[in-house]
Amino acid sequence: MTLVRATRSELTKQFTTSMWWVLALVLVVYVGSTAGGLAGLFAALSNGTLPAGGANAPAIPADALPPIIYSLATAVGYIFPLLIGALLVTGEFRHKTLTPTFLATPRRGVALAGKVLAGVLMGLVFAVVALVATVGLGATVLALMGIDTQLGEADTWAMLGRIVLAFVLWVLIGIGVGTLVRNQVAAVVGVIAFTQFLEPILRTVAGFVDGVSGAAQFLPGATSDALVGASFYSTLSVPGGGSDALEWWAGGLVLLAYALVLIVVGYLVSWRRDVS
Repeated sequence: MTLVRATRSELTKQFTTSMWWVLALVLVVYVGSTAGGLAGLFAALSNGTLPAGGANAPAIPADALPPIIYSLATAVGYIFPLLIGALLVTGEFRHKTLTPTFLATPRRGVALAGKVLAGVLMGLVFAVVALVATVGLGATVLALMGIDTQLGEADTWAMLGRIVLAFVLWVLIGIGVGTLVRNQVAAVVGVIAFTQFLEPILRTVAGFVDGVSGAAQFLPGATSDALVGASFYSTLSVPGGGSDALEWWAGGLVLLAYALVLIVVGYLVSWRRDVS
């Protein structure tokens, strides 16, 4: 089977199940409600509609609000493309469909490459879904609060393009994780534990330990924030962003390196093993 046919086969597998649209729906609700809610809160604090409740209340200038709100697509939503990538591979092991996949595509490298290309397309789909939710709801709330949405500026659209790239890279990282960790439950639990608990703790601790903040900027979530160029967490001085953040292109290269290393190691260690 050619690479084109392998990719088409992988996309058919994805779009003939309910998992992709269920995750997309949850993504819309999650990032959309977060963007709309924070846009209203920060805009009210910025224009004085809501008086600050104390010295620790966020003091975000109005012109800095749009990129912060739009970047929530990746800042809080990157777990979704990561899960899609992992499920794209581990679903084959769980449902024992990998054997017919390898029978149809005996060259395992081609089979994995088909998943990678399918993952790129899935990343594009989920990026569009996330941006429709965050930019749509976030910009609407900002406009209603009298804040310039900055949708007419080239820098804003460049940032949105980097968000799309980040989504694609997160799917590829998920494919690498799924290739390396065959068990679907273990892969999903590991992804959730790392993204929602371990990395946030590491990034927070780094702010209180001298010399560690420099290393925290290379954590996956921090490099994703750097690639996008704006982050809700960085603005609120959560470690791993701000002055210690990488340049956007460096963040993208590090995130790509994570994806390549995981996919290559997964291919060498797990993908070529016998399946039952």
